[in-house]
Amino acid sequence: MNDILFMMAFPFIAACLLLVTRGDRARAVIAEVSAAIIIASSVWVAWNYLGEPQAFEFHSETVGLMMFAAEVILGLAVVGLGVRHRKYPAVALGIVQLCMSVYFEFVLKEGIETEHALYIDDLSILMVLIIGVIGSLICVYAVGYMRDFQEYHGGEPDRRPWFFFLLYTFLSAMFGIVLSNDLVWMFFFWEVTTLCSFALIGYTRTDEAVNNSFRQLTFNLVGGICFLAALMVMASEYGRLDMVSLLAGDSGERWLLLIVGLLAVAGMIKAAQMPVHTWLLGAMVAPTPTSALLHSSTMVKAGVFLLLKLSPLMLTDGDPNAIGYMVMSVGGITFLLASMAAISQTNAKRVLAYSTIANLGLIVVCAGIGTPEAVWAGIMLTLFHAVTKSLLFLCVGTAEHHIGSRDIEDMDGLFTRMPKLAIIMIVGIAAMFLAPFGMLISKWAALTSFVDSGYVLTIACLVFGSAVTSFYWTKWMGKLAAVVVRGEECEGTVRPQEWSVFAVLCVLVLLCVIGYPLISEHIAVPWIEGAFGVFHESLVPLLDVENMYLVLIMLVALILIPLPFFGRTKRRVVPNYLSGVGIDNNTYTGSMGATVDVTLRNWYMEDWFGERRIGRIGEAVTLVVIAVAIIAVAGGFA
Repeated sequence: MNDILFMMAFPFIAACLLLVTRGDRARAVIAEVSAAIIIASSVWVAWNYLGEPQAFEFHSETVGLMMFAAEVILGLAVVGLGVRHRKYPAVALGIVQLCMSVYFEFVLKEGIETEHALYIDDLSILMVLIIGVIGSLICVYAVGYMRDFQEYHGGEPDRRPWFFFLLYTFLSAMFGIVLSNDLVWMFFFWEVTTLCSFALIGYTRTDEAVNNSFRQLTFNLVGGICFLAALMVMASEYGRLDMVSLLAGDSGERWLLLIVGLLAVAGMIKAAQMPVHTWLLGAMVAPTPTSALLHSSTMVKAGVFLLLKLSPLMLTDGDPNAIGYMVMSVGGITFLLASMAAISQTNAKRVLAYSTIANLGLIVVCAGIGTPEAVWAGIMLTLFHAVTKSLLFLCVGTAEHHIGSRDIEDMDGLFTRMPKLAIIMIVGIAAMFLAPFGMLISKWAALTSFVDSGYVLTIACLVFGSAVTSFYWTKWMGKLAAVVVRGEECEGTVRPQEWSVFAVLCVLVLLCVIGYPLISEHIAVPWIEGAFGVFHESLVPLLDVENMYLVLIMLVALILIPLPFFGRTKRRVVPNYLSGVGIDNNTYTGSMGATVDVTLRNWYMEDWFGERRIGRIGEAVTLVVIAVAIIAVAGGFA
C-alpha cells in the first residue's frame, strides 16, 4: 500500500517544490526528475498489481477532517473569486455545494466508516499508466514550452511556478480519483481537478480566459453537486460510501438507480458531453500543456473512467435501464454532432477539441450500452485516444510558437519549414482514423458491439460520425503533406524537451499498435470479466498470425515512407510551373499575364456545419434526453 500512497502524494510534493522554485534550470531539473519518478512509480504499480483487484485498509479521521477543511477553504475561495469577477452563477452554486458538504459531513456521514479507502484493479492500472506516463510527458514538454511562452509575454510577471504547481497537483488528484474506493475521497479529488483546471484555464488572466475558466467552473460545480447528492442518498439509504459496495448493488433498485444517474451526470459533465461541451472548447485559451492535459490524460478521462466503472449498473436484466439509455443517447448525439462541428473549424486547437468531445462521446456510448463487448471497446478507445491526442495537441502548440498561428490554413509549407514536426503530426492524425492504429480497430469493435446490441440510433451515430471524422482529418493531413515553400526553415529553435516528448509519444503510438492484443488480454478482458462476472469468448480479440503480420507490414511501411524526405539531395529545386510561367516557389504568371499566388485551401462548409448551429441542436436534443431520463427515474418513486 505504501507505493500506492507514494504515487498519490509525490506529485503534490513536487508541485510544492516547483511553487517555490524561481530559476529556469532548477525548475527544469525538478520537473523532469519528478516526471521520471512518476513514470517509474506508475510502471512499478502496474507491474505489481496487475491481475487480481486489491483493496487496502486505510482509515484515518484526521485525513477525512483535513479533506473536509480543504473543501471548505477551496469552496470559500471559489465564492470569493466569483464575487470579485461578478460571476454570480458560480457564487450561487459554490454556496449550495458548501451547504451540502457541511450537512453531509456532520449529519449524514456521521457513524459511516469506509475501512478500505484505496482500491486498485486493472481499469485503475490502465488509468494510472495514462496519467503517470502521458501526464508526466506533458509536464516535461511544458518546461520548454513555458520558457518560450514567458519570453513571448516578457512584459508580464513570471507566474510559471504557479503553473507547474497546478500541473503536478492535477496529477496527484487524478491518481486519487482512480485509486479511491472511498467515494468521499474520490469526491474530494474530483473537486480538486475542477479547481486546478479552473486556475489553469484562467492562467493568462485575460477577459476571455477568465470567462472561459468560470464557464468550466460553473458547469463542473453542477457536476460536483450531483456527485455530492449521490453520496447523500447513498449515506442515508444504504449507510455505505464505498465504490465496491455501490457496484455490488442491484441495478433494478430505485434508490441505486438514482445514485447511478446522479454520478452519470457528473461523469458526463466532466467528460464535456453536450449540452455542457462548451467548457472544454473554452479551455483552448490556456497554454498548450493545459489543453493537452485536460483533453488527453486527466480531466476528461476522469469522467469516462467513472462511467466505465458504473457501466454494469446501467444494465437491468441484460438490457439498458433508464440511465443506460440516457448515457448512450447523450454520448451518441455528442459523437455525431461534435464530429460535424469539427468540419467547420480552421483553428487547429478547436478541431482537436471537437475531436476530443466526439471521441469521449463514443466512449460514453460504450459505457451506456453496458455490454461487455461495448465496454471493452470503450476501454481500448480511452487508451489510444490519450496517447494520440496528447501528441497532436503538443505538436500544434510547438507549431503555433514557430509559425505564429494555430490556423490550419496557415500550415501551408509546414513540410518545408518544419519537416520533422509535420511528419510527427501526420503520424498523430493517421493514428486517429487510419489502419493499423488502435483508434480505428477500437471503433470497429464498438460498431460490432452496437450492431450486436441492435440499437439503431447508436449505429447510425457511429457510422455517420466516423465518416465525418475521416473528412476533417483527411483535410488537415492533406494540408500538412503538401510540399509548398512558405518561409524559411524554423525547426532549429524547438526546445530539446519538446523533441524528446514527441519521440516518446510517437514510440508509444507504435507500441500500442504492436501491443494491442497484450493490452486487451492482460488489462481490458480481465477487468470486464471481473466486473460482469462472466467469461466472454468475444472479449479475446487476439490477432491471429496472418493479421499480425499484416499489421507489422503496415507499420513498417508507415515508418519507411517518410525517410526519403530527410537528409540531403542533389536534385535541383525548381519553381512550380502550375500551367503558367513560374516566378518563384510562391507565385506564377497565369492566363492574361496575371500574377497568381500559390495557395491551397480547404472547404469548411460553415453554412452547414457551423458550430453555433450544431451546438444549439445538440444542446436541445441532449437536454430533452436527460429530462426524459429524470422523468423515468422519478416514475420509479411514484
